[in-house]
Amino acid sequence: MSQQLINRYKADLRDVRFLLFEQFALTDLLGKAPYGNWGKDEVEAVLDEVLTWAQKVIGPLNRAGDEEACKLVDGQVIAPRGFKEAWKSLYEAGWRGLAIEERFGGQAGPFTLQSVAEEIMCGANTSFNMYPALTQGAADVISNFGTPEQVATYCTKMHNGTWAGTMCLTESQAGSDVGSASTKAVPTGDGKYKITGTKIYISGGDHDLVPNIIHMVLARTPDAPAGTKGLSLFIVPKVRLDGSPNHVAVASIEHKMGIKASATAVLNFGEGGDCLGELVGAEEERGISQMFHLMNFARIGVGIQGLAVASSAYLNALDYAKDRRQGSSIKQWKDATAPRVPIIDHPDVRRMLLDMKARVEGIRALAVKLSMHLDRANALEKTGGDQAQIDYHNGQVDLLVPLLKAYGSDQAFQVCATAIQVFGGAGYLKDWPVEQYCRDSKIFSIYEGTNHIQALDLVGRKLMQRGGANVQAFTKEVAAFVAAHKDHPVLGGSVAVLAQAAESLTATGGKFMMWFGGGKMEMVPLAANRFLEMMSETVLGWLLLQGAAIADAARSKLAADHPDHAFYTGKVFAAQYFASNVLPTVMAKAALVGRDDRTPIEIPTAAFATV
Repeated sequence: MSQQLINRYKADLRDVRFLLFEQFALTDLLGKAPYGNWGKDEVEAVLDEVLTWAQKVIGPLNRAGDEEACKLVDGQVIAPRGFKEAWKSLYEAGWRGLAIEERFGGQAGPFTLQSVAEEIMCGANTSFNMYPALTQGAADVISNFGTPEQVATYCTKMHNGTWAGTMCLTESQAGSDVGSASTKAVPTGDGKYKITGTKIYISGGDHDLVPNIIHMVLARTPDAPAGTKGLSLFIVPKVRLDGSPNHVAVASIEHKMGIKASATAVLNFGEGGDCLGELVGAEEERGISQMFHLMNFARIGVGIQGLAVASSAYLNALDYAKDRRQGSSIKQWKDATAPRVPIIDHPDVRRMLLDMKARVEGIRALAVKLSMHLDRANALEKTGGDQAQIDYHNGQVDLLVPLLKAYGSDQAFQVCATAIQVFGGAGYLKDWPVEQYCRDSKIFSIYEGTNHIQALDLVGRKLMQRGGANVQAFTKEVAAFVAAHKDHPVLGGSVAVLAQAAESLTATGGKFMMWFGGGKMEMVPLAANRFLEMMSETVLGWLLLQGAAIADAARSKLAADHPDHAFYTGKVFAAQYFASNVLPTVMAKAALVGRDDRTPIEIPTAAFATV
């Protein structure tokens, strides 16, 4: 087998199982409505089978796709070799339908199961997984907001892989400022609209995996108000239902730093003829609210992408560190004849490995926690549960989404860079997968809303949602954990640091309220990113310590040579490391925010450089 067809993806299913069954109690939801067909055995089997499939089918295509990339030939995007067969295999296996409703051919499982399967598929081949993930998101928008006829026409075919889908928001003048979009939608009088305009950076905008692609296009109808309020969402197929072309032309595809096997296209709507679309649902000017339903799940997906790539980068670095021999033990540094040791024996390599482990496992815990809130809310809604509890779970989802998206993606790039450092010069070479992971991961902090947009969303909207009830519930849960574990014989010292971090976070939140109330709005964007990092690290510290308390109790019942003893010990050390080395930066960032530094605002533009 050639080097480029070797699977390099590695996964940690033991940690996934710990989160599902020991820390977050997924089994409490299984075997009863709406997940009555699912039990622990079924979930366990899916985890094993998805991993086997990913390592066999799409993992070997990851490097090959990166090298071959997509090509634009005579107006048609051609995906890398093997992708079309992998698409067919994916939908035959049913891995995209784990949490899809049965009416669309899905298996009606918990979203948490789909999210951990998503981690596996993203980690094995991020570029490939973008095509079906975007398709599922587009289909979800139609099923939630479309007319019964639209749902019947599109959703099953999109969920079973017959057709693909995209979301088309960005224009050259309308990136983060989506309200500046100028694509036009003019009614034809028969329920259709003529769509004209150009969208850029469209992931999966064209490819040859399926015969039709259903584009979800934000556009402006005649006389619609300016800004986001005037935008409507349209279903615009590449090929009309009668089989004729719909005049969606691919102007070009981008040549990117990473995710090269995912086609990123410039699309011209209405080039060469009428491009016809239909309004999603029955009302115009509902596009932003409809699209943000999709964006919320897309942002969860990006956080999981970051987790997935970072995890495999870490595990590859760990294996390399165990095998690579270089230098002698620091304890024998004066002895030129001392034996060479694996680099994992060197203190700084161990620090880098433990840093990656703690960050990856913390972000995975955040992803599973968020997913469990979604599943608990769904179970309560489907069974007529308490509305206050439904609001609580949905509120925690709203609060955690920007953390998972932004912190998960920022840390992915950092972890991948650290993995390269562990490899040394070898990590900079294409002989190993970590350089591709690093290149692929950079986009995660940019698309689906830049991470600064996530930070502004957190401080400008999420902290004050439901009158502050969401953040108050989070704060109370952290405080309750601290109270219950402050005297823990192993973790008490770490819990004390968590308490300090939580206090600093609350105080800094008050600082933002002062800025809002005092008319110092320009300070908010300056400090928003730091606040998001502070809150993310407080959440990760809490979840890691929560898991460590469970792990410490479990290992106390095991012999030292039991395989799980080492696993549980690793959970404890990861939490202690995070508490000692990352949580103190929450207090440091709080001090920085408290300085009210205005130098970035006050420096004259001409003073940045005089070249």
